[in-house]
Amino acid sequence: MADALRNNMDAAEYKHVVLGLIFLKYISDAFEAKHAELEAQKAQGADPEDPDEYAAARIFWVPRGALGFSAGQRSAAKDWNHH
Repeated sequence: MADALRNNMDAAEYKHVVLGLIFLKYISDAFEAKHAELEAQKAQGADPEDPDEYAAARIFWVPRGALGFSAGQRSAAKDWNHH
């Protein structure tokens, strides 16, 4: 499948695309985990929409929709990742 997607692109060039996607996946997963943690701590005053909450944990703040999907699609994306 990956070969079909990269078509005639040289592997040395394709690695930059793949590494970028891996990085986006990493920051997305880290953000989602912290977001879920902050949602669970709302009663104690945590704010899952405050970028400073993420900065304090050294996690990239990912604005809503920045990765091409909305909050409603996040759960679907999680389900897809576990299959």
